Amino acid sequence: MDPEFSLEGQVALVTGSGRGLGHAMAMRLAQLGAAVVLHDQTETSPAEYGEFTTLADSERVVAAFGRPTTAVTGDIGDEAQVTRLVAEAERALGPLTLLVNAAGGDIAARGGKPNPNTALGIKIEDIRALIDRNLVGTMLVCRAVVPGMIARRTGAVVNVASSAGHFGTSPEVVYSSIKAGIVHYTRCLAFETRPHNVRVNCVSPGATATARFKQTRQTDPAMLVEDGTLVRYGAPRDQANTVAFLCSPAARFIHGQFIRVDGGLTLF
Repeated sequence: MDPEFSLEGQVALVTGSGRGLGHAMAMRLAQLGAAVVLHDQTETSPAEYGEFTTLADSERVVAAFGRPTTAVTGDIGDEAQVTRLVAEAERALGPLTLLVNAAGGDIAARGGKPNPNTALGIKIEDIRALIDRNLVGTMLVCRAVVPGMIARRTGAVVNVASSAGHFGTSPEVVYSSIKAGIVHYTRCLAFETRPHNVRVNCVSPGATATARFKQTRQTDPAMLVEDGTLVRYGAPRDQANTVAFLCSPAARFIHGQFIRVDGGLTLF
């Protein structure tokens, strides 16, 4: 393997990696040589859309690449739980050198998508749940992990936003607004970590054909292809490859940036 793309010797925490995009990212990092800490809210969360029975099952898939793995659970919107799960991760595999904040989603306080999901109609309990699940969670995990990277003067963080955070849309207004906030939080954190050699970047996926995506909205069968056209839904590996690049030495001078991975759907 080209050493500039190798993650050998790295230890990565990927939040929300029991399933979906996070799981694809965790697999790609392990394939490139990183030890990986998987995370989901509970042990059974990966079963919600039929991807895995348990978090342990999800971990076994990543462990098949032959790298050390472990799994932790917890609500990233709860500071005490974040402190605990990061400590568990580092006890198991050592100091974290890579952090991918993939946990999130447009999920209401009581599950499912908010209804209504418009700028003026969304319930306040759903607004607060979305903020905690996405923006606050990203901030809390960064607060728990990045100081160690700064102390060691090495590390890379990739926050996961959404292409919806870059243009006006409805529904999913609050979700989109929060993702725009994650993009700007990335810039602000990058400003603070630049003197300490800790890189912070952001990926904004477009519509990507995860199990959750396919089960929570009407999809266009013609868009469910993976190659031969840019006019399609993204595949999880499209996002995973971008995250892996940003984590690698090949991206050593990329800092404070965001990349829209959407096949050119949003060209501005």
